[in-house]
Amino acid sequence: MGKNYIALGLMSGTSMDGVDASIIKSDGNRVYSIIFDEYFEYKQEFYSKLINIRDKILRKDDLKTYLDEIQLLEREIAIFHANIVNEIIKKSKTEIDLVGFHGQTIFHDPKNKITKQLGDGNLLSQLTKKIVIYNFRQNDLKNGGQGAPLASIYHKLLAQTFKEEGKIKLPIIILNIGGIANITSINKNYDMISMDIGPGNCLIDKWIRVNSNKNFDNNGDIAKSGKIDKFILEQTIDNFYYNETRKNKSLDVNDFNISFAKGLSLEDGAATITELTADILSKKLSDSNVYVSGGGRKNKFLIDSIQKKIKNKIIQIDELDIDGSFIESQAFGYLAIRSYLGLPISFPETTGCKKPCTGGVMIKNF
Repeated sequence: MGKNYIALGLMSGTSMDGVDASIIKSDGNRVYSIIFDEYFEYKQEFYSKLINIRDKILRKDDLKTYLDEIQLLEREIAIFHANIVNEIIKKSKTEIDLVGFHGQTIFHDPKNKITKQLGDGNLLSQLTKKIVIYNFRQNDLKNGGQGAPLASIYHKLLAQTFKEEGKIKLPIIILNIGGIANITSINKNYDMISMDIGPGNCLIDKWIRVNSNKNFDNNGDIAKSGKIDKFILEQTIDNFYYNETRKNKSLDVNDFNISFAKGLSLEDGAATITELTADILSKKLSDSNVYVSGGGRKNKFLIDSIQKKIKNKIIQIDELDIDGSFIESQAFGYLAIRSYLGLPISFPETTGCKKPCTGGVMIKNF
C-alpha cells in the first residue's frame, strides 16, 4: 500500500458564486476518505467583478487588453483562498500536505490551446506555508487534450467504491451540473468516457442576473411560473445542433449566449432557457441511471424537465451518502495528490489527450 496524503481541494466553478473546499486523505489511487467539506461564498462586490471580467474576455487578445485588471483580481483570488486555507486548518485541526488550487476560470478556448484560471499559486503557497498544486489544465492542452473535464478519474473512484459497498449497479452516468454540465459514463468494466455536454446553470443564471436583482433561479421557481416560447426554443435547438461547439469535449460559458430570448418576460425567458438546457443535456444521457451532482442539481424544475425527456432514472448523488455540492472540490484534492505523485489526471477518453498524462504545477514558496 502506498503512503496516504492529506490534500485540501479548492474549487470555484463557472457559476462564480464562491469556493467549495474539501479535505481528503488518499494514496492517489483506490484509498480515500473525506475529512471536511465547506462552502465559502464570495461577497456580492467580488462576484460582480469576476462576472464583469469574464464577460469582457471573449477572445485571447482580451487577456492582454485587460491584463492589469486580471492581475489585481488574481491577487485578490489568492488572498481569498489563503484566508480559507488558514481558517480550515485552524477549524479542522488537520495537518495538510498539499493544496489543490483550481482557481477561477475566466476564459477557456481548447481549440487554440488557451485556458485561463485566475489565481496566483506562488502567493497562495507563501501565505499558507503549504505546497500548492495549481494550473491543472495546461499540460493536458499541450498533450492534445481540451483541458477538461478533469474530475473524471475521481468519479471513477467513487463509482468503484459505491459498487463495492453495494450502493449502485453499473453502468452509471455521473452528471455534474455547474455553469457548464459534464458527464462521466462508467461501464461494468470501469471504463470511463467523459465530456462537457452543454450549458448547465450558465444561461439560466445569466438571464436571471440581467433581468432581475437575483443571481440565480432558486429551485427553478421563476422558470416554473413562465411559459415556454416553443418557436424560439425549436429555432435555438436547431442552431445549437448545427454549431461546431457541440463537437467539443470541453466547453466554455462564452460558447453560449441568451440573445435568442431577448424580448421575453423574465418568467417566459427563464422557462424557455431552462427547457433548452434540459433538451441539450437529455440528448447525452443514455440508458444508464444518472447520479447528479453540482449546484444545478438543486434546480428542481430543471431536473424534472430533464427527467421527462429520458427513460432512465435521475438520482441525487447525495442518496449515496456523499454531499453532491463538494464532488469537484474533493476531486481537486485527489488530483493534487495524483499530480504530486506524477500519476495521470487526464486521459484520451476524458479530455481527448493523446495519451494519459499528469498535470498541475507544484509550488513551494516558503
